[in-house]
Amino acid sequence: MPSPTRRLPPRAASGAAITIAAVLAILAPGTAIAEPVTLAEALARAATSSPVLAAAEADVAAAIGRAQQAGFRPNPEVGFEIENFAGTGAFSGLDDAESTLSVEQRFELGGKRSARERAAFAEVDAARLRLEVARADLEQQVREAYADAWADRRRLDLAREQFVRADNLQTIATELVDAGREPPLRAMRARTATLEAVGEVRAAEAELAQAQRALAALWGGSDDLPEPTAPEPLIASNVAVDPATTLDVRLAEAEVAMSIAAVERERSLSRPDVTVSVGARQFRGTDDTALVVGASMPIGIFDRNQGNIAAANAERTGAEARRNAALAGSIQRTRNAQAALRTAEAQLAFLENQAEPEALEAVRIAREGFAAGRFTLLDVLDAEEALNTVQAAIITAEQERADAAAALTRATETEGSAQ
Repeated sequence: MPSPTRRLPPRAASGAAITIAAVLAILAPGTAIAEPVTLAEALARAATSSPVLAAAEADVAAAIGRAQQAGFRPNPEVGFEIENFAGTGAFSGLDDAESTLSVEQRFELGGKRSARERAAFAEVDAARLRLEVARADLEQQVREAYADAWADRRRLDLAREQFVRADNLQTIATELVDAGREPPLRAMRARTATLEAVGEVRAAEAELAQAQRALAALWGGSDDLPEPTAPEPLIASNVAVDPATTLDVRLAEAEVAMSIAAVERERSLSRPDVTVSVGARQFRGTDDTALVVGASMPIGIFDRNQGNIAAANAERTGAEARRNAALAGSIQRTRNAQAALRTAEAQLAFLENQAEPEALEAVRIAREGFAAGRFTLLDVLDAEEALNTVQAAIITAEQERADAAAALTRATETEGSAQ
C-alpha cells in the first residue's frame, strides 16, 4: 500500500483511504469471544447437557417404573355391609340388623401377571435402545455441526487471505496508474475487488457465528461460540458391519419383541379372574356370628378382549414390517455413506494435488506479468477468481467428507449401553 506521505491523485488517495478503513474494519476484534473446543469436548458436552437425551432418559425411567408396577398383584379389598334395618315393623330399628365384614382378593388366572411383566420389560429394552439411537443421532448432529463450523472457520480464513491478495493487487494497480502505465479505471476496478473482499469477510464472519451457535445449541449453550480446533478424524470408507447388529435394526427387533409380548398380554386378559371373599356376619338379634365365604367369576360372553387382541396382532405385523424396512435401510444408508465418502475423498485429492497447484501457479504468473506490464488487471482478477473457486471447493469437499464420515459412523453404530 502506498505510504500515507506520498502525494496521490484524488482517485488514488480516495482508494487508499477506503482500503485503510477496510483493513481496520477487518482487523477490529469482535464483541464475542470464541472458546476453542475439540470434537471430543463437543461430544461430551452434548452427551451431558442435551435436552434430547434428557427426554430419552426420562422415557427409560418411566418404562422402568411401569415394569415395576406390572409385577404387583391386585390389592385385597375390605368390605362392610349392614342389612335389615331402618325398615318397618320388627326391622324399624337395629335390633334385628345383620352386619358383615369381609375381605376380597382377586386371583389373576391365565398367566396375566407374568405376561404383563414380560410386556413391560420388553418396553424397557425398547426404551433403552431408543436412548442409544437418540445418543447416536445426537453424535451425528454434533459431528456435522462441528464440521460445518470448522468449514466456516476455514472459509473465513480464506476470505481474509483473499482480502489481503486483493489489497496487495490494489496497491500494485495504484502504483501502475500513478506511473501512467495503466488507466485510472484499472485502479477503480482493483478497489472494487478489495471492497468485495471486505464483504466476503463480513459474510464469512456471520456464517461462522451462526454455525457456532448451531453447534452450541446441541448442548443448550445458546450464548456460547465454540471454536473448532481441528477437523474430524478420518474414517475408512470400507468399514464392514453386520447390518443386523446396527442400532436401528436392534431397536426394530426390540419393538418386534415388545409387540409379541403385547399380544401375549392381551390374550391373557381374555381369561377371567376369580375373586374370593371371606367374612364374618353378626346377627344383632341373637348376637350370633357366622362365616361368609363367596367367589365370583365373570362370564366371557360379550367381552373377551378380542378387539385388543386383534389390535396387538396388527401392531405385531407392523413391527415386523418395520424391522424388515430397518434392515434394508441400514444396508442402504451404509452404502450411501461409503459412496459419498469415497467421492469426497477423490474430489479432495484432485483439488489439492492438481487443481490448486495449477491455480496458484497461474496467479503467480499473472501477478508477475501484470507488474511487468505483460498482462492486464483483468487477467490477474480472472486468475485470482479461479484460485478462490478452487480453494472454496477444497473446503466444501472437506466438509462433505466430514458429513459422509459422520453419516457412516451413525449408519454402522452398534455399541451402546442397552444390551
